This record gives sequence, structure tokens and C-alpha cells, in this order.
Amino acid sequence: MFDQIKKHFPHLEDKWEEYASYYHRLEIPARTILLKEGDISQRAFLIEKGCLRVWFNNNGKDVTFQFAFENEILSGAESFRKRTPSFFNIETMEPSILHWIHKKDLDKIMRDVNQVPEMKDNMIDTAFERQYHYMRHFLSFIKDTPEQRYLNLIKEKPQIIQRVPQQYIATYLGITPVSLSRIRNRLSRQ
Repeated sequence: MFDQIKKHFPHLEDKWEEYASYYHRLEIPARTILLKEGDISQRAFLIEKGCLRVWFNNNGKDVTFQFAFENEILSGAESFRKRTPSFFNIETMEPSILHWIHKKDLDKIMRDVNQVPEMKDNMIDTAFERQYHYMRHFLSFIKDTPEQRYLNLIKEKPQIIQRVPQQYIATYLGITPVSLSRIRNRLSRQ
């Protein structure tokens, strides 16, 4: 599982056995809440198998704003880092195999990583990529129609279309399931 990550961080080869011991394997069913809105995040998750959804409650309605799949790392980053209540929930969408690490153990790893300039740059790049994703998603609500957001999703993230139930795709796109159905029907007739 960690071979993919090791390739990105060859400078810490002598530390991998120690780092791997910090992770705990977890097999869990679909629809399991891993982080609850308002709780302080204590764990980061590396996804071996499955799909996770990040969402929050907006006046009684679920609003999805991120999905994560195999070989991605997910946490309530702001809560995890700042020790503040999480703004959102993290939930499994499929039966999943995850590897989780506690914050105190990840902090140990981060102290080592910060000593190696290439590693620090890689971590900054990873954080920037996540920020870039959020920014693009946010701006799409301002400049794109719901149909264009759906077409962009098909093009850029087809695994979401293939693996996520329509009701969650609709909330991710900022529309109702009925509106998504209409868009899909209109596109299928073209």
C-alpha cells in the first residue's frame, strides 16, 4: 500500500518501517462516518480501497464538496492542524479499506519531512493542489451553468459519475437530484 508514497519520498527510506508502524488498517462498511461535523479531527486516512465523501449540513440539507478515492489521503485538514471543530463530515460511500494515522504520529513524521527541502516542497505542492481543487469548484458555481458543471465532472472526474450515487453528485454540483436527472436526459438525447 505504501509503495506509491515511498516513490515520492526516497530521502526517508531508512524511516519507512517506523512510519508504516504508525498506520492502522481499517475495513469498514459503506455509510460509516469517520469524522463528524463539530468534532476535532484526530486521524488522517489513506484510502487503499473505497470512496469517501466530504460534506456538511446546510439547514438540514447535505452539501457534498469533495470525494476521495484509492491512493488519496484525506482528513479534516483545518481541524486536524489547528485543533478546531471540523466544518464537515467525512463518510465512506462504499465498503472501504483505509489506513489511518493519529495526529501525534503524523506530527512526528512531519518534523522529519520538514528537514528535507524536497519533501517540504512536495507537501506544499500537495496542499496547493487541494486548494486549487476547492478554488476551481467554488468558481464553477459562479461562472458555469449546472449542465456545464456536470459536463466538466464527466470529463475531469469520471470515477465520481461511475461510483457515486446520483443524489450525492447532485449536491456536489449544487442542484437537486431532479435537476440532475433532467440534465442527464437532455444530454442523452443529443
